[in-house]
Amino acid sequence: MSVLTRLFREARHPLLIPYAVGGYPDPASCEAVLDTYIESGVALVEIGIPFSDPLADGPVIQAASQMALRAGTRPRDVLELAERAARRGVEVVLLCYLNTVLAFGKERFFASCADRGVAGVVVPDLPVEEADELRALAASAGVDLVLLAAPTSPDTRLARIAGAASGFIYCVSTTGVTGARASLRADLPQFLNRLRRYAELPLAVGFGVSTPEQAATVARYADGVIVGSALVNMVDADDRFHDSLASVRRFLAHALDAIAKAT
Repeated sequence: MSVLTRLFREARHPLLIPYAVGGYPDPASCEAVLDTYIESGVALVEIGIPFSDPLADGPVIQAASQMALRAGTRPRDVLELAERAARRGVEVVLLCYLNTVLAFGKERFFASCADRGVAGVVVPDLPVEEADELRALAASAGVDLVLLAAPTSPDTRLARIAGAASGFIYCVSTTGVTGARASLRADLPQFLNRLRRYAELPLAVGFGVSTPEQAATVARYADGVIVGSALVNMVDADDRFHDSLASVRRFLAHALDAIAKAT
């Protein structure tokens, strides 16, 4: 059992997993955002390596990624942020597009993740049919390769994803890109139940979870709840940054409380 799988299994409640764009709005401020996440009491954080063409991300995360890139953020900078977060006692998952892994060097990338204390990597544009090589490289470095599953996938593909993933499975709550939504799919529980027929790994739901109430709803069916755009949208890159951190802190406190009460 990997570190990530054990973390989910031993948790008293479904995990709340906050996401941050690495280097947004700048490296020092991003570290302050991650510190706020950690101080809230979460056990797992997700950090995105900014990429120029983030196909799975909506406008909020796209804009944050562009700002981070303009500020000079590179994968090695995000790995350093991940290492500092891991040293504070949380597990860290990176979200990284395939081109970034290839440009970094596949073996070198996963070795660097292991050296920096990264427990898992989500590659959103990596289909399960092409995952074998990266899966082997990640496993040899002791890093989980987290695969995505979507509600539109047929059962045969869900079974293949379940057999290839490690750590946990990132369940897309809706079709389309990331971004806050007023409501979640009504058939989300059915999708998760369908996936559980094939998967022994924990299931974490992301894409569109934007309120503590939605987090609590998802937690009734899933093992983890990933919140991204809603938190990134709270981070003000200008002179209200410290007020932003207070808003993030309040959101996480309410979400953790809502999840605990729901489960």
